[in-house]
Amino acid sequence: MPAPPRTAGGRRFYGPAESRTLTFIRRAREFGFALGEIRTLLALSAEDGRGTCREARAVAARHLAEICTKIADLRAMEKVLAQTVALCGTGALSRCPVIETLRRVGEDDGYLRALTSPTVFSGSGR
Repeated sequence: MPAPPRTAGGRRFYGPAESRTLTFIRRAREFGFALGEIRTLLALSAEDGRGTCREARAVAARHLAEICTKIADLRAMEKVLAQTVALCGTGALSRCPVIETLRRVGEDDGYLRALTSPTVFSGSGR
């Protein structure tokens, strides 16, 4: 977007076209589009051609797939953290499940199953 003209006082002056562009960019950012995707969508919005919708849909579909992947990852993280926090109980264990999980997640996929086993943290003082 070209730099807007300035008033005599040095303030930027945005006309209706610039305001629409800035609103478009703000809304696209709210939806989580990356700057490159926003540039593509802005260029497509200026074309008003028949292929525009197909191309915009492709950009949005890729972004949606990324969002779905992130949501799935967040749900998996939520599950692991909820189970780990529950294992802590009052937080009085000498071997902390939160710390152990952070040390081992990714290094041993079976660790969480072992961690949630009733024998791992049973007994007093543990």
